[in-house]
Formats: sequence, C-alpha cells, structure tokens
Amino acid sequence: MKEVIVLYPSPGRGHLLAMVELGKLILKHHPSFSITILVLNTQNTDSASTAQYVASSTAQYMAAVKATTPSITFLHLPPIADVPSTPSRIELLYLFPHLNNPNVHQTLQTISQTSKLKAFIIDFFCDAAFRVAANLSIPIYYFYTSSASTLTAFLYRPTLHKSLDKSLKDLDDHMLIDIPGLPSIPVSDMPKNMSDRSAKVYEYFLNTATHMAKSNGLIVNTFELLEGKAIGAISDGLCVTDGPTPPIFCVGPLISSSNQDGENQHECLNWLNSQPSQSVVFLSFGSMGLFSAKQLHEIAVGLENSGQRFLWVVRNPPPDNNKEPNLDELLPNGFLERTKGRGFVVKQWAPQVEILSHGSVGGFVTHCGWNSVLEAVSSGLPKVGWPLYAEQRLTRVVLVKEFKVALAVNESEDGLVSAAELEKRVRELMDSEAGKVVKQKVLAMRDAAVAAVEEGGSAHVAFAKLAESWVTTTC
Repeated sequence: MKEVIVLYPSPGRGHLLAMVELGKLILKHHPSFSITILVLNTQNTDSASTAQYVASSTAQYMAAVKATTPSITFLHLPPIADVPSTPSRIELLYLFPHLNNPNVHQTLQTISQTSKLKAFIIDFFCDAAFRVAANLSIPIYYFYTSSASTLTAFLYRPTLHKSLDKSLKDLDDHMLIDIPGLPSIPVSDMPKNMSDRSAKVYEYFLNTATHMAKSNGLIVNTFELLEGKAIGAISDGLCVTDGPTPPIFCVGPLISSSNQDGENQHECLNWLNSQPSQSVVFLSFGSMGLFSAKQLHEIAVGLENSGQRFLWVVRNPPPDNNKEPNLDELLPNGFLERTKGRGFVVKQWAPQVEILSHGSVGGFVTHCGWNSVLEAVSSGLPKVGWPLYAEQRLTRVVLVKEFKVALAVNESEDGLVSAAELEKRVRELMDSEAGKVVKQKVLAMRDAAVAAVEEGGSAHVAFAKLAESWVTTTC
C-alpha cells in the first residue's frame, strides 16, 4: 500500500502556496510518499474575490504544480449547496471547512481503505477537521502559515481570555499586553480577531488554540535564528498553560522558487534589468491588500516626492478590486509621465519572488504578510512595514523591535498614511544610516535562512524529527 500524507489548506493564495511548498519539502526527503491536497470548493460563497481566485489563478497554479510534481494530487471537495451569509470573510474561512466536514470525513476514510495515511496536516482555518481526525484516529498536525511570534499569541489566547475580565476593544489602546516570547504589545497592535469576546470569530480562534495544543505537532514556516525567542517560549511550554505543549517543527523558510503563474518573463523584470544595483524600492501589499482612491493618491505623491526609483503594484479600490485599474484615473494627473524612467507601475499582480531577489531592488514596502516577510528576509531586503489586516500589526512590532529588520510607517488616526510620511520612510529605508543598520541586520538573517535549510541546519533537523514520527505511524 502506498503511503499518503493529506494536506488541507485554507482557500487563500498565500495559504495554498505555503502548503504546496510543504508538500514539496516532504517529497524531497521522502519521495516514496504521495501527497494529497484537499481543495475547498468555494464557488457558492458570496466572496467575489475568492470566487475569481478559485476560478482562474488557483486552477492555473495547481495545473503547473501537478505538471512538475506528479506525486502531488489536488483533490477537489464537492461544492456546498447552501452557504449562509456571514458578516466577514474571516468567519467564512472558518465556516466553510465546518460545512465540509462530512466530505472531509468520507475522503479520509476512502484514502485509508487503499493507502497508509501517515498524517493529516491542516491549516489553522481548517480547525473544524480536528474532530474528523479525532474520530478516525488519524494523527493531526497544524501547519501555521504565519510566524512563530504570532503563534505564541495564538496559543496564549486561552490564558489571556482567563486573565482578562473584558475585551481588548474595551481597554486603552496604549495598554501593553505581555505574551511569552514577544516584546510587550500595545492593545492597538493586537490582532482584531482577539478584540471582541462576543464575536463569533473570537470563539473560532479560541477553540482553534485549544485544539492546536492537543494536536500531534505544530509545523511552522520559520527558522530558529530568526525567531529563537518565540520558538523557545513555545517549546518551553510557556504559551500553553493548562496542559502539555505539542512539539513544534520549524521547517522554513519555505518559499516558492519559481513563477508558476506563467512562463513568460514579466515586463517589470525587463525594466528592473535597466536599473542600477539596489536602487529600486518595491511596493506590494499581497493578494488581499487594498487601498482607497485617496490612499493611492497619497502613495503616488509620496513616491514622486521621494525622488527614489520605485516599482509599485496597484490594484483598484474596493468594490471594483477585481477589475484592471485605470491608472490615469486613479493616480495624480501626469504622475506616470513625470516618473517615467525611475518608476514602474504594475497592474494587479507582479512576480514577487523574482522581484525581491533581483539585484536592482534595494528595499520593500510590505503589508507584513508572513510569506512576504520570509521572501524579503531570504533576499536580504530591508523593509518598511505597513500592516493592513489580520496579525500584521503584531508582526510589524516584532519585525521592528525584535528582529530589527524593518522600519515602521506611521498611520494617522483614521488609518491614512500621508504622502509626507511615505516619502520620509522610503528615503529613510533607501538612503539613511537607519536604513543601512536595518540592511546589515537583514543580510545576516539572509545568511541564516540559507543555512537553516541546508543539511544539518535547524530546519533540516526539525523536518527529520517530524518525518520520523510518520515512519512508524499506521492508520
């Protein structure tokens, strides 16, 4: 019987790519295994962006992976007939796996009848499947697609819930929260999903933290020299206070090594080829990063006034964010002409991994999504942190205060970043002593990232321990 490991990602581009890279890592070290990736069918959701993603980008990406790595099989779960409306996308990310539990149960049973199912690895948004694995006595692992630093806050939620008698939203924004393995975090920088005890999403995350502590292990896309303090706090049992902590396996950095969305070189790479070494600042904010028309205008003015060379990925403001932006309407009159030569604006999407590793790029303005952070660290690029949602504000605190590989952009009370503020931070990043200090620090981390995945490195050793637990597993 063939030996199978089943992966269950959340339906988001960053989550899927990270899970695929984990599958490739498993096959690299254990080519006898087969990888099955369960794909949620989101066609009946009311999320236009998710629907478009599944219909086009995901299908293209998965086809490319299957062509190059035939031992990875994508198994599409049946669509759900009636999906209730939810007040937020994040609730839908939890609700959809819950509705799919009967399909997941049947799928795992079917796989177990013909194969040796060695492990079931789930995204934390797919926490509903924890009960399915428990019922079928299948070893279950959580793949945490963000940092070990934010994982400490995740695992510490039940303790924080017991120790505080009110919601974070009712506390002073400047009050500091102490979590093992982290610098003190202002309430304003804690993830919004932790802010309101009465919200359904708060309950989802609290239950997930409890289940994670009862799993067979936690797999994290990070490496020890980057996040030693946080990893140590988890390993020492400081974050789970009401029972034992499962083993943590830090197997990163896992980064997509090629552009699997298309074979043709993007035009922006040709432009970068003509720019001086380390002269360009790259601005990109992830597949879900959206700005208002007013904020896009401020970014344009800030970039123009900075005098720096730039490559900027622009998307339409919501609700038209799936449409190709009209740059002449969105950006200041004459902006494209005035910045021609030293600036390049890309619509919708750009090949980020290739851009960050290009010799002409010298800095990165990022939303602090973890995949983007790892890609920049692995390329030795200093960052300006501009968080937009989820755990990104907490990540920025760690990047700036703990890792010291980023500068922070300052928002006004209404969340707007002014043109003057962006101009200041871009200049500081690209042409100041503070920027040079950050650059030196991130170059050291780049070397550590390379060493982590080499034979004998921390990630290599961690994965060997993880795989050892599978070799003796039978289901």
